[in-house]
Amino acid sequence: MFDWDDVRVFLAVVRGGRMAPAARVLGIDATTIGRRLARLEQALSARLFEIGAGGRKLTPGGHALLRHAEVMESAAMAAMEEVAGHGQQVAGPVRLSVAEGFGTWLLAPGLADFSARHPGIRLDLVTASGFLNPSKREADMAVMLARPQRGRLVVRRLGDYRLHLYAAPQYLARAGRPAAAAKLRDHVLVGYVPEFIFSPELDYLDEVEAGLEAQLRATSINMQYRMIRAGAGIGILPDFIAMQDPDLERVLAPDVEITRSFWLVLHADLRNAARFEAVARWLQDRVDALRSDRSA
Repeated sequence: MFDWDDVRVFLAVVRGGRMAPAARVLGIDATTIGRRLARLEQALSARLFEIGAGGRKLTPGGHALLRHAEVMESAAMAAMEEVAGHGQQVAGPVRLSVAEGFGTWLLAPGLADFSARHPGIRLDLVTASGFLNPSKREADMAVMLARPQRGRLVVRRLGDYRLHLYAAPQYLARAGRPAAAAKLRDHVLVGYVPEFIFSPELDYLDEVEAGLEAQLRATSINMQYRMIRAGAGIGILPDFIAMQDPDLERVLAPDVEITRSFWLVLHADLRNAARFEAVARWLQDRVDALRSDRSA
């Protein structure tokens, strides 16, 4: 028979990839983690990890345990929230993976209100390049730009957003305004670094005109915005970023308009936990507000 606390240690190591991150999360030292893992392996008569240069990788036995351990964890969390009662404060950690632009321009302005309404929720917003994967439990939730096709996930479309070409007045005064998409080849274009585009939905330029390439490139949408704002060139920005800056001008509108969608992704085992429902409602409110602003 194994100890549930040892399973919690196992889950922390799986999610952290190494002992050190798991030790920080659990508040215990790495030696204790190693001892707990050894005890769990002995109880199960199975090796759970292979140790390599990239950290700890699950063995087939480890993958089998992970499936059951996540179900156990979800059941325990749901039971605790149900026993606490719906009248009690919603509390607990939530790790949310989002794109940098979505997090900076849509979520950050609403965080004060969210925190006031749900002071017991510890919200970790992760805006690293690429989305963390809820199906692998790298994150609890994610707002993605495409609907995932695999994994034990609950997926919901939050809504659409629009993108247009934008430029600063000083750039247009200096370089002129292109009369057609083909004329963009005569201009300095701002865009993503192709090798680091983490989602095909961010590869816009070829959609505007086949063969277009950016001369000024950045992995960060915020850096692209600042370059466009400073008059460096023409670039594609989400309207929820550009329309907050009255000095930016649309270029080739309405002929060039791109539509993308936000998808809320949640691990299936977490669907009924109150804190994730609270975050999901808040995310929907933020996207709905964006839609209302656009139609006003």
